[in-house]
Amino acid sequence: MIEISTSPTTTTVVIEGDLDLAERDQFPEIAARIVGLRRQLLVIDMCGVTFMDSTGAAFLISLADSGRRRGGATVLRGADARALFVIGVCGALALFRVDDECNHDRHSSGFRRPASGTVAPA
Repeated sequence: MIEISTSPTTTTVVIEGDLDLAERDQFPEIAARIVGLRRQLLVIDMCGVTFMDSTGAAFLISLADSGRRRGGATVLRGADARALFVIGVCGALALFRVDDECNHDRHSSGFRRPASGTVAPA
C-alpha cells in the first residue's frame, strides 16, 4: 500500500508491505502524482516496508532524481539495512537523506518494528 499526503512544502509517501516487481504497475501513476505536486521536500516513510527488491529501489531512485533536478531533497525515513543496501548497490544512496526514526511502531500489516530495527510479528 502506498499513501501520499502533502503540506505546503512537503510530500510524504507512506509505503507498507512489499515494494517490488509485483507492485511495479502502480509506480508510473504514483510517480506522476508525486512529481506533479512539485514540493521541495519528499519524505518516503519506509517504516512499514517488509521487502524491497531492485524494482522498488529503481522507483525510489527515480523519485529522488526527479526532485533533485528541481532543486529538492528526498528523505528515506525508517528504511532498514536491507533496503539501504539495495539502494547502495544501485549506487544511489547519495540521492537520499536517511532518517532512521519511525514515528509509529504499528503498521496495518500486523508487524511492528522493535528498537533493534528488525521486523517481528505483533
